[in-house]
Amino acid sequence: MGQMTSRLSFFKFCPHCGSARFVDNDFKSRHCLDCGFVYYINPSAATAAFVVDGDGRMLVVRRKLDPAKGTLDLPGGFSDVGESLEEGIAREVMEETGLEVSDPRFLFSLPNDYLYSGFHVPTLDSFFLCRTRNATAVHAADDAASAEWVDIGSVRAELFGLASVRKAVTEFLRNTSKYLKK
Repeated sequence: MGQMTSRLSFFKFCPHCGSARFVDNDFKSRHCLDCGFVYYINPSAATAAFVVDGDGRMLVVRRKLDPAKGTLDLPGGFSDVGESLEEGIAREVMEETGLEVSDPRFLFSLPNDYLYSGFHVPTLDSFFLCRTRNATAVHAADDAASAEWVDIGSVRAELFGLASVRKAVTEFLRNTSKYLKK
């Protein structure tokens, strides 16, 4: 809860009227003493994909940017306004790897804290199982420095730099047979 308050301290002025009398309301909101506006900090929607192929391989990317630059990651990112989680994960996989995925299947979600531009963004990360028909067309783009297929049995969760993704990969590897059922 204290971490939520520190996130709110970035907001010094009311976004509605501009007043500096914008004070803590509770652990997840601030209240304007002049106009009455209440701002709640809620998690941003983010997605990540376990893209698997018919040969028992999983797609991993290497992060081009901080946080965790140079470490392994799953393709994914923030959902855009007006798009569903399924549309968001398909767009993110395409942007980062050039692969088209269809019918992403939701697996599970995890709360996360993502450092972006010096601000700790609370996120709710949704993890999807995705398949692709054009596995050979993979190429790194956008914020992925590289992309490669790795045998699922040789994936090591500790090499993933983001805590939420590392936890998700651990869960996926522990229950691979359950998640890969059709």
